Amino acid sequence: MSADEFPPISDFAFLSDGHSLALVGRDASVEWACFHRFDGPSVFARLLDRERGGHFRIAPSTDACTASRRYLPDTNVLETTFRTPDGEVTITDCLPVHSDPARPGHPARKPPGHVLQRHVHGVSGTVDLSLEFFPAFDYGRSRASFTRTPDGALRASDGGEALLLRSGLGTPEAAERSGAHGFVSHASVTAGDDLDVVLTHLQADAPEPEPLSARELADRVDATVAYWREWADRCTYRGPHRDAVVRSLLVLKGLVYADTGAVIAAPTTSLPEEIGGERNWDYRYTWVRDAAAILAALAGTGYADEARHFADWLLETTAGSAKDLRTMYGIFGDRSLHETHLDHLGGYRGSRPVRVGNEAWKQFQLDVYGELLVALNFALRLRGDEIRPERARFVHDVVELNIARWREPDEGIWEFRSGRRHFLFSKLMAWVAVDSGIRMLDRFPHVSRDQQLRDRWVRARKEMREEIESRGVDTRTGAFVQDFDGDTLDASALQVILRGFLPPDDPRVTATLDRIDAELTRDGHVYRYRGADGLAGHEGSFLFCTLWLASSLAYTGRVDAAEERLATVLGSANDLGLLAEEFDPASGEQLGNFPQGFSHLGVVAAALTIEVARRERDGRPGDAPPDFVDALRRAKRAV
Repeated sequence: MSADEFPPISDFAFLSDGHSLALVGRDASVEWACFHRFDGPSVFARLLDRERGGHFRIAPSTDACTASRRYLPDTNVLETTFRTPDGEVTITDCLPVHSDPARPGHPARKPPGHVLQRHVHGVSGTVDLSLEFFPAFDYGRSRASFTRTPDGALRASDGGEALLLRSGLGTPEAAERSGAHGFVSHASVTAGDDLDVVLTHLQADAPEPEPLSARELADRVDATVAYWREWADRCTYRGPHRDAVVRSLLVLKGLVYADTGAVIAAPTTSLPEEIGGERNWDYRYTWVRDAAAILAALAGTGYADEARHFADWLLETTAGSAKDLRTMYGIFGDRSLHETHLDHLGGYRGSRPVRVGNEAWKQFQLDVYGELLVALNFALRLRGDEIRPERARFVHDVVELNIARWREPDEGIWEFRSGRRHFLFSKLMAWVAVDSGIRMLDRFPHVSRDQQLRDRWVRARKEMREEIESRGVDTRTGAFVQDFDGDTLDASALQVILRGFLPPDDPRVTATLDRIDAELTRDGHVYRYRGADGLAGHEGSFLFCTLWLASSLAYTGRVDAAEERLATVLGSANDLGLLAEEFDPASGEQLGNFPQGFSHLGVVAAALTIEVARRERDGRPGDAPPDFVDALRRAKRAV
């Protein structure tokens, strides 16, 4: 593959330290990196523009080489091995981190804090390596200026932030590549050599930190490996596919912004759902609708501290007026996520526009009330809290607003940009909102001691159920559909099963499962829906929906079929076990932002749900993972 060609989305590895993140290609090229804030401007973005995006690569100088890679077991530390006719080298990449002694499992960083560390080791023979350093600040909108420090380091700055490069791979010299200005160096690495390349992110006016010794750098790698392995070892799930579950949990942990506990959907923006199309979104934010599932996955697999940290963020971020509730938030609770287009970037394989921000924050998505109340109820249980008066008033107001608005059309779970409709899933979640509110009334009587209020909520819940059952089902087939009085299928109808709206043996459940399996599925992969959504083009199958189907099959007792669907998804992962948002069964390509938290969340939920169902089928329910069963029930129905 030439430097001008885009690698497949699945070619990347993901690095995180809870504050900064990076994506590294198979050729050990850092092609996406945001330091200090997950949603901050990138300093490398070649995955969105091969010329203007910027990159940071260490690789053999010859094309006559092969590459393999792996994460060091149970870590987010990447090891890439290059083999040439003359020798072999490994490159170990990490964003250094260690466990905070005061908060075990919480990441901490020694100063200087925002560092990408790359260790080169000569395995055999001699390998000529090239280093390419082409920073592109602010998504490539700001041109870097370069200076040398007194100790020989190379400093790149755009006036607002700086990158300090200290390299054991020769002296970097100025170079031009496709109009971009950067630096290149060369070095021969022989068997037994150990060399370090350290990139430190600084504010432009910050002094350069002193260089670290080889021993100090090695200790930081060792501490990072130890941190991730200790964290992974806390996973309480011991059933089938444990490696995939642990890898998915490591991805989710990497998507947790350490300062706040917010969990972003993905570390990237604008990786396309259709190559060359416009379905390109910024996913570096937190969606409320994912909150309960995230809490259940973390709490149910041994990570109660992380779940409580996220719960704290959720409780604080959503506090206030019910009318001000948003569908999504920034990592610091930001409410306004205005969308802009980076027209100077060509986009991944010509997929434009490249977006920063997400206009979905402005949409009315009715389901947010139910999603939030389920998550809040679960969060309060995790914290062991009684509900405070101001939170009780907020819960009351959310339920009341939900009842007042549930007959309104909305943009729906898939954030359609073609206008509002009466989506089945939205109405289902309106029912869940009232159901959760009633359960919270019963758990916390001081939310309201007004029996008339409870009676009115019960009547509203009954009215919603009757409407959903009469208008949300296709009379011809008996299956739940996308919107009221329609016949279009939508994978979100599986939530009728997963949210406990109907028992697993209801004939409408069977009809919904069978139709989705027959009409929305290709080669085992499930599409969200078929039909117009206000955007040009099409998209791939949605991996989270395939995992919904797997979980739904498990709920209805079809354990073997559920296992097959989970295996289908796991077979679509890249060599490191990472999943994007979507998958194209025709081309075999992963599509969308990468790696995708939704997809990995689905792997955890499906694997554990299938294991619970398998043990119940085999008469071993007492052996089921108790933490997960409890978390699953609470998240599903907030009971």
